[in-house]
Amino acid sequence: MTNLCDLAPSYVRSIAPYQPGKPISELAREMGLAPEQIVKLASNENPLGVGPKAQEAMHEALVDIARYPDGNSFALRDAVCQRFSVNPGQLVFGNGSNDILELAARAFLAPGDEAVYSQHAFAVYALVTQAVGAKGVVVPAKDYGHDLDAIFSAVNAKTKIVFIANPNNPTGTWTAKDTLLTFLRKLPKQVLVVLDEAYDEYLSDAHKSEAITWLAEFDNLIISRTFSKAYGLAGLRIGFGMASADVAGIMNRVRQPFNVNSVAQAAAAASLFDDDFVERSRALNNAGMLQITRGLEALGLDYIPSFGNFVSFRVAHAPSVYQRLLEHGVIVRPIAAYEMPEYLRVSIGLYDENARFLDALKDIIQKS
Repeated sequence: MTNLCDLAPSYVRSIAPYQPGKPISELAREMGLAPEQIVKLASNENPLGVGPKAQEAMHEALVDIARYPDGNSFALRDAVCQRFSVNPGQLVFGNGSNDILELAARAFLAPGDEAVYSQHAFAVYALVTQAVGAKGVVVPAKDYGHDLDAIFSAVNAKTKIVFIANPNNPTGTWTAKDTLLTFLRKLPKQVLVVLDEAYDEYLSDAHKSEAITWLAEFDNLIISRTFSKAYGLAGLRIGFGMASADVAGIMNRVRQPFNVNSVAQAAAAASLFDDDFVERSRALNNAGMLQITRGLEALGLDYIPSFGNFVSFRVAHAPSVYQRLLEHGVIVRPIAAYEMPEYLRVSIGLYDENARFLDALKDIIQKS
């Protein structure tokens, strides 16, 4: 009998599917727990939920939910242009920033091409590269972060894209702005750089990206942003890319016509101007980061200093600790797939959620 899977290209058949964080509903079924008993700190979501301006915009958008969304995202495009001083033709909108990463790969990679990215970098870079038959070149990390000198050395005539996350997920490391700028200036102009800035809103003012101002100098720069983190819209799946008009135009050619739903567009446009909510989210994250890192230190556990809304920490027998945390009703993220088998990643939650995690972890360690 013919195996229909053989109809797919070998590079597609060999993809290891992305493993998302365990949902609360799934753990509730597995452990027989009530959903309200469970703390999810696995997917770097905003523990404050959705901002008030986004909530109002979503409610208003429901009136026209029977109609197709604006395929050009006109209102959202206008809002992004106002917020970031870019031109309409420089924008690409996606079903989450993952969609932006995939659009870049689909538009500019082909079998035989190469994409370069760091060890311990976001898993989607490898997925979108392999999905189009291109080769992923993994460069060893330096102190769990991007080694831009090594990445530059890995670039060759076959390289079409370099993926850089700043801050990086899952390690939380941050690359200095002057280091990034130097890298861009020496990189061959025919190599695209996809700069993934999913966590930029959590950075201090001194660390915040200036990359948008670099677009005028670098036609080969694509900046990816998301509304899933500080803006609290993970369930709506909305992100956007900024690039030169020529690059954005090519990406829009491979974009599906209605890839961003109307509720997401309305919520995202409103979120861009909800500065109070974003600042509250950042302040909560700063306090929670201090709470969790001090708690890890008290337990004698090493962790990687993070610039995101999560922290990765080293613990003996990490898979077992992960499972026992689940039994306590606490969901974190194992990151062995990122070549970090001794680490777990915990998202920053509300004060009581962070305390619940630390109490459970303490109990597990003391009983080990």
